[in-house]
Amino acid sequence: QVQLVESGGGLVEPGGSLSLSCTAYGLNFRDHCMSWYRRAPGEQRELAAGISTGGGTKTYGDSVKDRFTISRDNSKNTVYMQMNSMRPEGTARYYCKANQIGGPVYWGQGAQVTVSI
Repeated sequence: QVQLVESGGGLVEPGGSLSLSCTAYGLNFRDHCMSWYRRAPGEQRELAAGISTGGGTKTYGDSVKDRFTISRDNSKNTVYMQMNSMRPEGTARYYCKANQIGGPVYWGQGAQVTVSI
């Protein structure tokens, strides 16, 4: 059974930093592209960042570009996202996603991030 387990969410002040992790179980991690999405209250889910299987290609949503960094460690089946210069509009539930071309898409349960004083 495939599981994506996010960790690292919490409360951070505006301008602060937070790091998220997502560890995958039950799939061949190095064959899957990994992404972070977020859904703010009352908003649609949006892409925060994505990374290719080998880590050589990274994609960022416009709202997080130059502030967030995605990375992965295939030896640990884990993808990370470092979030700097956090803004109040970054308050959202952050979801990890794994997908393989032509294959199923897997989602984690999400990690809540709140940006507030």
